[in-house]
Amino acid sequence: MSESKTLVITGATKGIGKAIAQKFASKGVNVAFTYNSNAEKAQELVEEWSREYGVKVKAYALNILEPEQFKRLFGEIDEDFERVDYFVSNAMIYGRAVVGGYGKFMRLKPRGLNNIYTATVDAFVLGAQEAAKRMQKVGGGAIVTMSSTGNMIYIENYAGHGTNKAAVEAMMRYAAVELGEYNIRVNAVSGGPIETDALKAFTNYEEVKAETIKRSALNRMGYPEDIAGAVWFLCSEEASWITGHTLVVDGGTSFR
Repeated sequence: MSESKTLVITGATKGIGKAIAQKFASKGVNVAFTYNSNAEKAQELVEEWSREYGVKVKAYALNILEPEQFKRLFGEIDEDFERVDYFVSNAMIYGRAVVGGYGKFMRLKPRGLNNIYTATVDAFVLGAQEAAKRMQKVGGGAIVTMSSTGNMIYIENYAGHGTNKAAVEAMMRYAAVELGEYNIRVNAVSGGPIETDALKAFTNYEEVKAETIKRSALNRMGYPEDIAGAVWFLCSEEASWITGHTLVVDGGTSFR
């Protein structure tokens, strides 16, 4: 990958998104990333990665629950970067926004479920559409959406997230077929439980952590860097004939 190429990634001030953005920057890729509310932290990362890796880095505010903002976002990115080569749909929501979407089946409510769908599927669609328009101009690119093994196996209180991750994987496959003629590859990375603030927000975090370590063939939790490596691979030329695929990165936890 040449150092003039650019990654656009949503939600990169912490956790998995931060690890992915840093991975690309360390490989000489320019980075345009979004944040929800922590402008100070975002600016710290801009300065840190620019200084450490010698690439162009800029941060943009984005409310993932308002995916129509993607048109404005990419307009701003056009002014700051010459091209878009990679798009990673990573940002997610938790806390108050998922009330009614995070919980037991009999307690699920439309508002919470719809918010998760908006932040998961709508955000992927609107973001990928804008990214693909730019990728067509430079001869192709790679798009990755984040998924979760919670759409394949039962995780307590995860029905709202799990079903929407299944939906975004299906949407990814449709996008892969239709964007292939433009040399744009579209894939998903499905992570098992990863040590992040989002996971720690789960009411049964300690239980999930213990069970993950017990189930893992590698006897450990997953870390953001594990996911970042998989995303980098799928965007690289090493994966040039991989599209419409979900790469499971879970330490073997979903097979035991």
